[in-house]
Amino acid sequence: MKNVAVLVAIGVDQDGYRQVLGVCEGTKEDKESWRSFLRHLKERGLKGVQLVTSDKCLGLVEVLGEFYPEAAWQRCMVHWYRNVGSSVPKAKMKEVMAMLKAIHAQEDREAAQKKAVDVIVKLEAMKLAKAARIVEEGVGETLSYMAFPREHWIRLRTNNPLERIMREIRRRTRVVGAFPDGNSALMLVAARLRHVAGSKWGTRKYLDMSRLREQQQEKTHENI
Repeated sequence: MKNVAVLVAIGVDQDGYRQVLGVCEGTKEDKESWRSFLRHLKERGLKGVQLVTSDKCLGLVEVLGEFYPEAAWQRCMVHWYRNVGSSVPKAKMKEVMAMLKAIHAQEDREAAQKKAVDVIVKLEAMKLAKAARIVEEGVGETLSYMAFPREHWIRLRTNNPLERIMREIRRRTRVVGAFPDGNSALMLVAARLRHVAGSKWGTRKYLDMSRLREQQQEKTHENI
């Protein structure tokens, strides 16, 4: 028996509804598995991708530009908080988390980056050099969502929607236990994803895409 990675992609279509874009088996979450998955998505017709939100899975980040060079990458804010928090003593955790949240509470990217500089200085003063280094090296990766309409920010800056689906998938696969092969596990996952897509998850509008279109028109006019 061996562990098998299942790669899942979800997205929001031009009308603002969530879609399951694809699922495939990956030997592990490495560069070649993600390259194969992205090629699969592109060959099936996925285009117009503007933003990809994920945790810092290096395999995905490294190959994203090969298939969707026009897409920005957003590092999941929640995963980044955990990454910073892993180097913070429990007694200081609440204060540090409040500092990190203050970065993402700013009105635009420029203000957020300035706030991040203040946070880095404060972390260093608190003798949290490792946390300060993680913030300095990674904060820019968590601010890509700020290039999009403010009304969309809360739903673009984390991959929580996918995490909830993956928790349900893990719950279902644990009930079964062991599978004879990876394809059997993939069939169960795909069936569960079809069920999710047909529920309120996929039939309720997730984003008002008119705001994105308005923003794009404004930028076009500014460049004329």
